Amino acid sequence: MKLFKSKKIFLLGFIFIASCIEDAPLDSLSPAGPYARSIDELFWLTFWIAVGVFVIVQGALLFSVFYFKERESSPDPKQIHGNNFLEILWTIIPVLILAAIAVPTVKTIFDLAREPEDALKIEVIGHQWWFEYKYPDFGITTANVLVIPEDQPVRLEMWSNDVLHNYWVPKLNGKRYLVPGQTTYLNLQADSPEEFWAQCGEYCGLSHSKMRGRVISMTESDFAAWVANEQSYAEKELPESSLAAEGQLVYLNAGCTQCHVIDGVWDVQGDRIAPNLTHFANRSVFAGAALKNNPENLTKWLANPAEIKPGTFMPNLELTEKEINALIAYLGTLK
Repeated sequence: MKLFKSKKIFLLGFIFIASCIEDAPLDSLSPAGPYARSIDELFWLTFWIAVGVFVIVQGALLFSVFYFKERESSPDPKQIHGNNFLEILWTIIPVLILAAIAVPTVKTIFDLAREPEDALKIEVIGHQWWFEYKYPDFGITTANVLVIPEDQPVRLEMWSNDVLHNYWVPKLNGKRYLVPGQTTYLNLQADSPEEFWAQCGEYCGLSHSKMRGRVISMTESDFAAWVANEQSYAEKELPESSLAAEGQLVYLNAGCTQCHVIDGVWDVQGDRIAPNLTHFANRSVFAGAALKNNPENLTKWLANPAEIKPGTFMPNLELTEKEINALIAYLGTLK
């Protein structure tokens, strides 16, 4: 029993300390855009109203307990049943409190749902366990890292390719479901160039916790350069006898093309259950943004994907060490 209490105290202390962390990647109380800021303002309004109600109610309760406590000389308490004035008063007060919360809440909900003018439209498709991004105006398809221009509204059109997911970038907006067969919408806007963390907020299977994402906001010029680069194809002809050329052969012959597309090398159209790899080397993360994009993590992933993400649809292709090294060299050229 003592051990249980000690663990409980430790857990509560750990949660308290964690709540004090400033500027955490998934901190919803550090808004970095107008949509997140409107949610933050509504939260603090509701919070301070709740604090005021708590202080008044608890203060009145404690005052009554100690000031009106029973004494031998105390008279019988005065009955107030049927007092119309008091009954009207304590009906009106809660109504006013709820109105003070409900009116700005409803307004904020409508403001967040309204499609902004001149917004950049991006499609977000949820998969187990990664996010796919499509830019219909530019003909771009990418994954894991959503790139947006700074200080410009972005309209996300979202749905799921399998089960229920939930897209959440705490510093830019609240959560929104991705539903199979149904389109939902979410607005994003970043104040300045920065990297933001995203996370699936709905349990969607074994590797739900590793279904993450990144949102990178760029200056207008940097975003234009990124778009131009993403619209280019990967090089099909690589220097003969190079390690990257060997890796390209591994990609073409080991089964990777059954799920992954590389525009200009293997771009057979159709639904794919795995990310487009055309510009893989430019992404800072992979595997549903669960891993940093570096040779060490790629080696572990290609050797045994299920060890990294249980339940993943990425098969173990039984690649040799030489094939893995060659494939990593080739992926490094996909910029």
